[in-house]
Amino acid sequence: MSPDPSAKGTVPFGEYRTWYRVTGELGAGRPAVVAVHGGPGSTHDYLLPLARLADDGWPVVHYDQLGNGGSTHLPDKDAGFWTVDLFLDELANLLEKLGISDDYVLFGQSWGGPLCATHAMDAPPGLRGLVVANAPASYPIWLAEMARLRAELPPEVDATLRRHEAAKTFDSPEYHAAMRVFYDRHVCRVTPWPRDFLSSFMEIYNDPTVYYAMNGPTEFHVIGSLKDWSIVDGLHRVDTPTLLISGRHDEATPAVVQPYQDHIPGARWEIFEESSHLPHLEEPERFRQVMNDFLKSL
Repeated sequence: MSPDPSAKGTVPFGEYRTWYRVTGELGAGRPAVVAVHGGPGSTHDYLLPLARLADDGWPVVHYDQLGNGGSTHLPDKDAGFWTVDLFLDELANLLEKLGISDDYVLFGQSWGGPLCATHAMDAPPGLRGLVVANAPASYPIWLAEMARLRAELPPEVDATLRRHEAAKTFDSPEYHAAMRVFYDRHVCRVTPWPRDFLSSFMEIYNDPTVYYAMNGPTEFHVIGSLKDWSIVDGLHRVDTPTLLISGRHDEATPAVVQPYQDHIPGARWEIFEESSHLPHLEEPERFRQVMNDFLKSL
């Protein structure tokens, strides 16, 4: 169980609201760890285990990105509304509204990784450290690796996926069952899936507005606005102490993570041997130790 929040609510973001929760005490002498979830279009729920870092003295902030979870939902916005810049602005706004923009660490998981790395490229003075977890730096590389992992699925599973993709029947139970084979290999290897992960998974299902606009209908069909997005050329500008995290069985394969290692000076890379895309759920004790070691080093 994650510790209870010490505060939660919403902050204004233009005419919208961003939902957040805080665990621990902000401004008590240690930087706040801000958890930036994946998707795009997921929610904070699956990252709730990070709240345990508050027991080790690190205040933790979770939030739901606009369009998701407890933040303002905008199902009628067209795809052009949902941009990287929108979510960068929302993150900067949250840091300011919570009064932590002068002392914070970013933990960006999956899509949250390149979002946080892009934030770090501008050398914000209050950013003490950056954790990029299970994240692409280039969606073209991500797509190439997803195709490779998909080719390793049992032939009958791939045939089922292709049949439904041709028919665009992405909501078919048969299609979801075939996708589950991939998820169980490369997204979450814990059986049954943890409740927090299921919560985020169902949130995307219930309102896929952002996911469809930026990603596409499935992990394999990144046909949204991110399909050609890459931050590789800007990674050399990140001068913040950086920790890279990935799982041995991760859909974010070594080739996906490698640009961060190659271009961020001094980046440290920890691979979790028994994990896929969610080491904080799959190897929680080692994850907590790795995070504490990194935070203490800042």
